[in-house]
Amino acid sequence: MANDVTLTFRLNKAQLPVMNTQQLVYALIEAAPSAAMAQVQMPLNLSLVLDKSGSMQGTKIQNLREAAKRVVDRLGPRDTISIIAFSDRKYLIAESQPVTDKEVLKKQIDRIRDGGGTAISGGMGQGLVELEKAAAADRVSRMLLLTDGQTFGDEDACKRLGKRAGDKGIVVNALGLGDDWNEDLLDDIAEASGGVADSIDAPEKIERFFEQVVKSMQDTVVQNAQMILRLANGVTPRQVWQVLPMISNLGYRPLSDRDVQVALGELEKGQPRSLLVELLIGARPAGRYRIAQAEVDYDVPGLKLTAEKVKTDILLDFTADPALAKQYDPEVMNVVEKVTAFKLQTRALEDAKMGNLAGASQKLRAAATRLLEMGEGELAQSALEEADNLDKGGQMSARGTKKLRYETRKLTQRLSP
Repeated sequence: MANDVTLTFRLNKAQLPVMNTQQLVYALIEAAPSAAMAQVQMPLNLSLVLDKSGSMQGTKIQNLREAAKRVVDRLGPRDTISIIAFSDRKYLIAESQPVTDKEVLKKQIDRIRDGGGTAISGGMGQGLVELEKAAAADRVSRMLLLTDGQTFGDEDACKRLGKRAGDKGIVVNALGLGDDWNEDLLDDIAEASGGVADSIDAPEKIERFFEQVVKSMQDTVVQNAQMILRLANGVTPRQVWQVLPMISNLGYRPLSDRDVQVALGELEKGQPRSLLVELLIGARPAGRYRIAQAEVDYDVPGLKLTAEKVKTDILLDFTADPALAKQYDPEVMNVVEKVTAFKLQTRALEDAKMGNLAGASQKLRAAATRLLEMGEGELAQSALEEADNLDKGGQMSARGTKKLRYETRKLTQRLSP
């Protein structure tokens, strides 16, 4: 069996009391490339799709150009890049090419000027054309999309392009700059391709975000990973949450009455993919039981490996000792608390969108309490401010909505207290 990926688990309670009812258990399951993968490096096939509309004038376009040039500096001759700018038209700044003449690429970037309206689909479509030229199984193909505005009437086309990218194994990472952009659209585009969206609140942060995204691409070594969870009799899955690299509700696909499948996608060096699985465990006598077996199937294109597997048994004790039954894993419970805070703000935003302002305000205040207990004072204050906005004016601010939406996803990236 290959040792390219490690698979481990921890439970919030390693020992449950003997009872006649079902009990809830949280399993924190982590899959990560092993240390043996440290030297594996896959070439990148990257397309920068950049908003140059009139609203990008001033420090926005200046920082965008500098950030794009820093991306070029991070790439090598084995990598390919294309650069597309868009307003209400598309502009092919640099067609797909190996990164061999960085100075020429930087001069092309320097010629990007702001102006015009916003039509994201044109830029995305051209970016996909360029990416498809160099797409290959042994390359990491990504689109890095940045916009600061609302696209003009082509939202459905953007979503279709996100789906088309995902179908071709091309991941879209979408970044929104400032306050005036459609977070639902960018999330839909990214999710359809297996990527993520994020929010940049100030132009001077564009470079840092670009560097983080490119580093993530360069660290990708495992592709097409999926986890199959085979459950013992009397064990029922409730929810599956990704908690690293950021929080999201993955859901699962039932394979049978007792087997579920979860898509993991790509794994990066030095970055575990962690899942929090909620399980209902039926009554059992005292003793040790295998409640599930986790299996991760994956490919390592850089090593020409396909359909590799790694497995681990998830074991749980039932005890008649009340003292043992009270013990819990504080790190797992810390993760549970952070997921709970994320769920509260997510439901608050959904309630606000549906017009349930009282329910949204209540959930935001509950989220603020939990965030404050975690030491997340700034986020807690944002939640309280948005609750006040709902109570007084009937709507949340664009900035506060984006801050809560995107920063609570990253709670698990903070060090546990």
